[in-house]
Amino acid sequence: MRIGFGYDVHQLVEGRKLIVGGVEIAHEKGLLGHSDADVLIHAICDALLGAANLGDIGHLFPDNDQTYAGIDSKILLRKVATLLDEKGYRIGNIDCTLCAQRPKIAPFIPVMKTAMATAMMCDESKVSVKATTTEHLGFVGKEEGMSAYAVALIEEK
Repeated sequence: MRIGFGYDVHQLVEGRKLIVGGVEIAHEKGLLGHSDADVLIHAICDALLGAANLGDIGHLFPDNDQTYAGIDSKILLRKVATLLDEKGYRIGNIDCTLCAQRPKIAPFIPVMKTAMATAMMCDESKVSVKATTTEHLGFVGKEEGMSAYAVALIEEK
């Protein structure tokens, strides 16, 4: 078994869709980034890549490559899961936490789990999603951005 940790952060801005955990959420601001800026999926990608010692999302999908401009992060997650499979690993489980002051994330968690498990070609029972606020502290609490943490366990096939 191997364990990896991932972290990501993106700024909230007007004029962008808010995509988190592979799900579009109605909100007055969205996350800024080269892709769709899905902070939760990016943290998961880094956790999986770290567990397999395959670098990070920025190395695999650089932000100076126009191939990935505006790309749906579920596609990136699928590519990471496929790479792990090719290297002889399977996903044991994922545990992730989204830090966001607003909007309320809890109603979207079941759909996020489904979207991300589908992208990773694994059972939903292997994907845990949690959300928290920062009690109005820091850039998350001031609604300037969102951050996400993820831990991944992978196993040799």
